[in-house]
Amino acid sequence: MTTFDDRERGFENKFAHDAEMQFKASARRNRLLAEWAAGILGKTGPEAEDYAREVARSDLQEPGDEDVFRKISVDLAGRVDEATIRLRMASLLAEARSQLSLEP
Repeated sequence: MTTFDDRERGFENKFAHDAEMQFKASARRNRLLAEWAAGILGKTGPEAEDYAREVARSDLQEPGDEDVFRKISVDLAGRVDEATIRLRMASLLAEARSQLSLEP
């Protein structure tokens, strides 16, 4: 093995790790966002859990966050404006990353 091969393998491993962490952070953000929206909608217990699963499924419709945003904005129409939802998504993504960084 050459130093170049080792560096290349290191970059590949870092890329894979970063992609995995982004996926986990997005999934956790979606869960936190669903819990927040469920509270606004008055959902608790199993109903809130079902809602969180609906939000998670909505993330599979297309790449990126717009599918989740659409789901939440439709559900919260008339209660919360779109700018607030986007701000909440951003703050919850930061919170999710922070939580993941504290896990072993």
